[in-house]
Amino acid sequence: MSRYPPFSRYESGAVSSRIRDQLLRLRHHMRGEAILDEAIARLATEMNIRPGEAAEQLDRMAQHSGLDLIEIAKGVEPPREEIRDTPEAPSWVRGMLEGVHASALYLTPIRDATGRVVDFLIMAANRHARSVAGRTAAELTGRRLMATSPGMASSGLLDDYITVFETGEPMVRPVLEFVEVRDYLLWPATIAVRAARVNDGLLASWRALDDEELLVSGWERAQRLAEVGWGEWNLATERTLWTPQMYEMFGCDRADGPIPLEELPAAVLPDDLPIVEEQLRSLLEHREAVETEFRVQQRYGVRHLSVFSEPILDTDGVPVKVRCFVQDVTRNRRRERALAVAHEQAHRQRERAEQEHQVTVQLQNTILPIRRGLIHLPGLTVGVRYLPGEELIRLGGDWFKARLIPDGRVLLAIGDAMGHGLTAASIMLQMRSGLAGLAYTQAPAGQLATWLNDLIVHSNEGVTVTGTAIIGHFDPEDYTFRWTNAGHPAPMLIRDGQARLVDGVAGMMLGAFDATEYVLNTTQLQTDDLLVLYTDGVVERRGRDLESGMDALVQAAHFCPADDPEELIDCLLKRMGGKFSEDDVCVIAARVL
Repeated sequence: MSRYPPFSRYESGAVSSRIRDQLLRLRHHMRGEAILDEAIARLATEMNIRPGEAAEQLDRMAQHSGLDLIEIAKGVEPPREEIRDTPEAPSWVRGMLEGVHASALYLTPIRDATGRVVDFLIMAANRHARSVAGRTAAELTGRRLMATSPGMASSGLLDDYITVFETGEPMVRPVLEFVEVRDYLLWPATIAVRAARVNDGLLASWRALDDEELLVSGWERAQRLAEVGWGEWNLATERTLWTPQMYEMFGCDRADGPIPLEELPAAVLPDDLPIVEEQLRSLLEHREAVETEFRVQQRYGVRHLSVFSEPILDTDGVPVKVRCFVQDVTRNRRRERALAVAHEQAHRQRERAEQEHQVTVQLQNTILPIRRGLIHLPGLTVGVRYLPGEELIRLGGDWFKARLIPDGRVLLAIGDAMGHGLTAASIMLQMRSGLAGLAYTQAPAGQLATWLNDLIVHSNEGVTVTGTAIIGHFDPEDYTFRWTNAGHPAPMLIRDGQARLVDGVAGMMLGAFDATEYVLNTTQLQTDDLLVLYTDGVVERRGRDLESGMDALVQAAHFCPADDPEELIDCLLKRMGGKFSEDDVCVIAARVL
């Protein structure tokens, strides 16, 4: 005996149990449908209205009572007068019915008060008549059609009969999945139905399809769904047999008959003629079965056909017939082409993204060569740090400036161009280099921001580019930091081991509007103060808003040393998780000497 448990037994049992539950739910649903169908038929008969109107009436009854629709349907009683005094059918009607070797009825219209046909009265039935639910000719004659066959409404046959009666156009349904209802049970059947107007009535006949017809019908349906066909060419008699789907695939009219074998190349695209020629040579000369694929041109366009063909040989080995099984694989080939195009486009996009990334990295390395280290300036020791995002494709537009300008002040600035990749890097270059040139005018920070905004707006006509920045000047003479905020996170000041955000008026981000004025804020600094400027990559995280991130930065600063700007930056980034940020990270920490 195996020491391993029979795993498959437990699996199959669980699957069978789930299927059994699904079938129980389905049968319960089917019973509910049967109850509704029979109730609708009873209401339509009792009120002399059409089934659709009866369904609306049933729904209103449920809403008015507050009960479930099924419960209301169960309470609908059968009509009080199902059997009417039916006039004797004329002899020609009886003779006509007996000439039909299937279940047949002669129906006369029943109208409502407005003259609409809402149902039919069964005036006569032939001796073969038997409903799907088993009612005989005697049980059918003299009754309303809906009363004897509630399934007429849900299966759509009643509407078809009304249309035939009103238009005079005959109706033929070779295969109809008909579901009868009787005693709150469903009686499904596959039937063939015919109907035609005769004088002032309707001749309707039907018969249930036998097993062979059901198999043929199923095979035809399978051919349509799978888009397959079958054909046979008799080489001796020149007779050709095709299934209906073959005509569809080759784009032929059935009235014209199948394509002769020798004319098959005329339907094939010229590029695929060698394939068809080799196929016929294999069949007729080498007498071998062959599987090929070729394209045909038909009125609906080009179709791709996968063909398996074989020769039928006589006792002497001479081909007497050629049979083929054909499948239309056009949709598969289209999907394959679309997939190939998508792969090619994705490959080109990856290549373009890699090239853009290389250019972006090179551009950032050129613009921001210093990513860490101390910068010694009048009255300040400045630590800087720039870290690209964890995802290379998200290289952004963070930038900083820390330099002495001719009037003796120190320019401290930090910014972030919106977006990622080469676009953000190019905007960052525009902002940083533009500020570098404007700074030599020695204008106040607010004016520099206004000019920088104008530069961004007018240098990118037709394209909206935006960014944020803090631009300020530190004056070593009086230890003042005069600065302006263009939509950027507020600076942080650490004094005597206590950290706080610096209050100041925040202006509009750069590039958002054509003409923008910026307010100049003034912050008085002291010896040993640490002023921290940073980009949103330090404080923003997925699932956390910017304000919460800034509060977290202030809390982190209370646990970090404030003597050395480099050590402070390392500590802040470690506590804030900045080294693993999805976005770029840029930090300036300026210690007042």
